[in-house]
Amino acid sequence: MRSHWISRARRAFLKNFATLGGVTAVASLPPAVLQSQAQGRSTSESYPFLPWYTRSQNYKSLKQSSYDTSGGNHDSWPIEAGKTQEVFNQKGPGMITHIWFTIAAESGDYLKELVLRAWWDDEENPSIETPVGDFFGLNLGQNFIYQSAFLNCSAIKALNCYLRMPYRKSARVAVTNEGTRRVGAFYSNIDFQSLAALPEDVLYLHAWYNQATPNVATDKNWKQNGDADHLKNMDGKHNYVYAEARGRGQLMGVTLGIWQNQDHWAGEGDDMIFIDDESKPIIVGTGSEDYFCGAWNFGGIAGATPFAHLYNGAPYILGQERVGGRYVCYRWHADNPVTFAKYMKHTIEHGHANHRADNYFSCCYWYQSEPHLKYPSMAPVHKRIPSVYAVAPNGALGS
Repeated sequence: MRSHWISRARRAFLKNFATLGGVTAVASLPPAVLQSQAQGRSTSESYPFLPWYTRSQNYKSLKQSSYDTSGGNHDSWPIEAGKTQEVFNQKGPGMITHIWFTIAAESGDYLKELVLRAWWDDEENPSIETPVGDFFGLNLGQNFIYQSAFLNCSAIKALNCYLRMPYRKSARVAVTNEGTRRVGAFYSNIDFQSLAALPEDVLYLHAWYNQATPNVATDKNWKQNGDADHLKNMDGKHNYVYAEARGRGQLMGVTLGIWQNQDHWAGEGDDMIFIDDESKPIIVGTGSEDYFCGAWNFGGIAGATPFAHLYNGAPYILGQERVGGRYVCYRWHADNPVTFAKYMKHTIEHGHANHRADNYFSCCYWYQSEPHLKYPSMAPVHKRIPSVYAVAPNGALGS
C-alpha cells in the first residue's frame, strides 16, 4: 500500500507540474485522500469535478521582492554599471512559480544590457544565462504587449514569466548590468513554493541565449526563397542553433527576434531538431512561419498581421520583408515537449537551405537533469544591440 501511495503521489505531482496557464501547483495528499486509499479508491476518481485549487495543498507560498525593508516606498534596487544585483536566494527544496520585473533605466538598450542568470543546487555554471529582454520574449530589445502560456508583457513595461523552476537544495537568481549607464530602479517580485521534497525525476529549467549578427548565407541569390529548389540542406550543418544540451530532458520552446539585412521574406527556414544522434536531425519541419504555427509569410509584405496565442505567436511585426524589417516570434512545445535521453540540438534554417543573412536573436528553454553543458560566452553588449548590415549587390555584407 505504501509503494502504491508513493507512486500515485509522484504521478499527481508531475501532472500538476505540467499543467499550463499559470495555475499549476504541487499536488498534495490530504487526509481525505489517505482515507480514500484505505477504502480502495482515489479521491480524484471519486471527485473528478474538483479542480486542484479547491484541495488542500502541502506547499508553503512565499515571495522574495525588492520591497523597501525600512517600511518606506523605495521598493526597488538601483544597479550601477558593471554591478550585479541578487534578486533571489533560497535554501531547501522548492519551486519558483512566477517572476515579475519592471525596470527604469537611463539607457534605451537596457533589455539587452541587463543579463539574467540562475543557478540551481549550488551549481558552478548558471542554468539560465540570457539578456533580460530575450528571456521574456523581447528579443529585439523593444517593449511591446503580448500574452502567451508562459511569458507575457503587460502595460507598461511589466515582464512576467510563469515557467516553473524547481530546485532541490538551493536557488539563486541575479541580474548584472553590463551596460555603461545606471539602472535607477529595478523592481522585482518572485513568487515561490517551499516544499518538503521533490520527486527524483524532476528536472531543472535551462535557458540559453544565442545570436547571429548576421547569419552566414550559403548562397548569394538571397532574393529567391521559396523558389530556390536548387539549394539542398540534408544535414543541418549551417543551421542557426537555438540550443545544444547533453543529459536527459525535454525541450519546451523558443523565442526569436529577426532583424532583416535583406529585402523579401525572411522565412522558409525548416526547423531541425537533433535528438540523441548528432549526425542527423530526427524532427524536420516545413518552414519558419510553420514552426511558429503561422502561415504564408504571416500575411505577406502588404498584410502581415501580428498574433499572440497560448503556444505560438509573432506578436511584433514591423517593416516586414524590407531591410530593417523586424519579427519577434515564440513557440512553446508544452502540448508535446520534445524528449531526449542524452543529447539535443535545436536548430532552424535561416531562409531555405540557409541562403539568407539576416540577424537572429533567440532564447531557448528546456528542462534537463544536471550537470549541463557550460554555455558559450555571450556576445559583448555592443554586438547584442540589433542593427542593419549593408548588403552589396553580390549579397556580401558590410557593417
